[in-house]
Amino acid sequence: MIGRVVILVLDGVGTGEMPDADCYGDAGSDTLGNLAKFCSGLNLPNFKQLGLGNLHSLQGINPVDNPLASYGKSGILSKGKDSTIGHWEMMGLVTETPFPTFPEGFPAELIARFEKQCGRKVIGNRVASGTEIIRELGESHSNTGELIVYTSADSVFQIAAHEKVVSLDELYRCCEIARKLLIPPAGVSRVIARPFSGIPGNYVRTDGRRDFSISPTGLTVLDLMESAGIPKTGVGKVDDLFNHRGITTEHVKGNTEGIFLLLEQLTVFNEGLIFANLVDFDMKWGHRNDIEGFRKGLEEVDTALPEIMGKLRKYEILVITADHGNDPTTPSTDHSREYVPLLVYSPGRSGHNLGTRKTLVDIASTLCEYFDLACSFPGRSFLGLVMDDD
Repeated sequence: MIGRVVILVLDGVGTGEMPDADCYGDAGSDTLGNLAKFCSGLNLPNFKQLGLGNLHSLQGINPVDNPLASYGKSGILSKGKDSTIGHWEMMGLVTETPFPTFPEGFPAELIARFEKQCGRKVIGNRVASGTEIIRELGESHSNTGELIVYTSADSVFQIAAHEKVVSLDELYRCCEIARKLLIPPAGVSRVIARPFSGIPGNYVRTDGRRDFSISPTGLTVLDLMESAGIPKTGVGKVDDLFNHRGITTEHVKGNTEGIFLLLEQLTVFNEGLIFANLVDFDMKWGHRNDIEGFRKGLEEVDTALPEIMGKLRKYEILVITADHGNDPTTPSTDHSREYVPLLVYSPGRSGHNLGTRKTLVDIASTLCEYFDLACSFPGRSFLGLVMDDD
């Protein structure tokens, strides 16, 4: 029997600006560091014992002499700061050319084709906060059935619709049409369904969000595992980010359900890869600059860590990381170009300093070594450091 590797992605939990952060408008971003300062310290005792304070100076979380996990941080070689490129890089793909963004909205010709194929008109078509544009245009949308289309500083084509006006199936159909239309050079990273409910002045997003990602541009370690017959499963939006290639995941309403399902997977899934994404740090708190929500979310994961770790067997590995930053303390509500944490736990082994890794591809290389897969990804496995007690 092969063992298990668990990858737990804390979506948007960055750990300090990368050297090129100013090129992305993100100078000074530090999701964990700034959050700790604004909260006058973080209370995360289990993260502390894993070594979170050893990899990053955090108010309230001091370094420990003998951390339970190997610790470090990773840069991102890919150009951009999107969830898709972050997850792709974890699985071995470096995105050399950033996905296009549309600060002036999408071209009129593209919108016209989208309207014709959907059979619905579009309103909005500009850079906007999702909650704000729904508040502004929600009533007009409800009266006319026109779709609210908007984007952000990230490479996304977002479609918002009231669930009583446009069914989820209809919204997803329109997203699939947009996905097929958005090919290079307009090949945005993701088309996102953004359903909402409520009444004017009190609209709320609902749980039917769905991401329609562009397909990976090359071979990933998920493809290699598929060919080798190595089992894989996931929690959250992971399969969407790979356009459902190489992995199937169970979607959840938020972090609480995601943690519950991860624990369930650890009980019934006996070998292979478990790839989980906890999206609330990004979707609910980072994009809304909700500092208090972000803090409580970290505390919820911290509370769950002992149970997660306790379900691992000897020789198995838990990798805790992120795909990008999303600093809730800055004026921006978009992703931030940051290093991401790298905590790697294996039962009964002492932690070591993994240093600053150049790329998240190191995770893919580690998976290849762990599962004995031949690969040539541009990363360095850290398996030897994690398992050196043997």
